[in-house]
Amino acid sequence: MQKKHLVLAILVTLVWGLNFPITKLGLRSIDPFVLTAIRFALAALPLVFFIKRPAISFSYVVAYGCIFGLGMWGVINYGIQVGVSPGIASLIIQLSVFFTMGWGALLFKERLRGAQLLGAVLAMIGLVGIISTQPGDHALFGVLLIVFSAVAWSIGNVIIKKSAVKEIFSFMVWASLFPPIPLFLLAWLMHGSAPFENLQSSLDLTAVLSILFQVYLATHFAYWGWNSLLKRYPVSTVAPLSLLIPVFGIGSSMLILGEHISTPNMISIVVIIAGLAVGLYRKTPAPSAALSPTGRRAAEPAGAKK
Repeated sequence: MQKKHLVLAILVTLVWGLNFPITKLGLRSIDPFVLTAIRFALAALPLVFFIKRPAISFSYVVAYGCIFGLGMWGVINYGIQVGVSPGIASLIIQLSVFFTMGWGALLFKERLRGAQLLGAVLAMIGLVGIISTQPGDHALFGVLLIVFSAVAWSIGNVIIKKSAVKEIFSFMVWASLFPPIPLFLLAWLMHGSAPFENLQSSLDLTAVLSILFQVYLATHFAYWGWNSLLKRYPVSTVAPLSLLIPVFGIGSSMLILGEHISTPNMISIVVIIAGLAVGLYRKTPAPSAALSPTGRRAAEPAGAKK
């Protein structure tokens, strides 16, 4: 990988890692579903008026928008609010790698390698370790919500694969149109008018900066950068770099929020990262490789375009 592209990959993973504690800052004053709805509304508007709709069935766009916005990020933000730490959340969401591999084997008859199965077992052991050390029912519920969001992300990856979309940025912008209304409705169903009554006063400088970071860096820049790398390099080269996301997520949570990681949790974190590393590592790309975390198949033999 060229140095400039490696720098881009590091910047993307840094942004995604920072997104977790920065989102936590926004959640201090705004309901998680309202915050997520605002994020995706701004991610879509006004760009949908200037960017051509992706040339795929619109049902894929709607489905992905709902899964990604509501099932993934709405649930992640809710999980963080009810007790799971942003650093732990940035790690658990990476389990989508293994859920995606499972969908690939089940739906597309892709063969799983022994290393992938071993990595999945290690990651599950680490996850059980984290669940067993969570203090209180709320924190445990939060972890389970993040696991659910990882499953949702893996379903989103399947949608991207089935759609065969090429205009990723356009796809993200148009898909962002659909989460806001269900998210606003869910906030109202759960808490009535309370999340909306003081919304204007809740949008202090910290909340506004948190939202802008989520929209323009974590959504627009990061997804453009990551998918640009996937178009240029084999997935087997790019995907392992996603291991930097929880590293940056945990580190930045400690710096920004003063988050403390207990020794048992740290051991579980190391086990999960080891499982991810084992599951993602491969010496050479193969045509039948499992789905990547972004839903793309590993590169074809040398010279083939993904």
